[in-house]
Amino acid sequence: MKSSCSFTRRGPDRVADELATVLSGMASYEFKALFTVVHANLKARNAASGGEEMLRLRAYEKLQKFVDVGVVKKTGKEYRGVAAQLASYMEKSAAMNTEFEARKMSRQPEVPAS
Repeated sequence: MKSSCSFTRRGPDRVADELATVLSGMASYEFKALFTVVHANLKARNAASGGEEMLRLRAYEKLQKFVDVGVVKKTGKEYRGVAAQLASYMEKSAAMNTEFEARKMSRQPEVPAS
């Protein structure tokens, strides 16, 4: 029997956020160079987990979704961010991250004073 109730806890999408941050500069990147920059930034923030190959697959999938919705423009093998759509994405992402942090803080039990 299928359950009608499900539980998911989704945190901030660090890979998509980092892709958007890197592509918000006006440079064009091939995927290999783009992934190298994104991976280095995530490692510096201690946010790269799950192995490099898995992260590469997730980054490629996120990049293709960005291309599909028009946030990123693909010309040949190079990717370039579209400024207006990236700004909109970054605003929505920041709002969702803030909301997530607020919900996380409201769920934490209070520590009794000693």
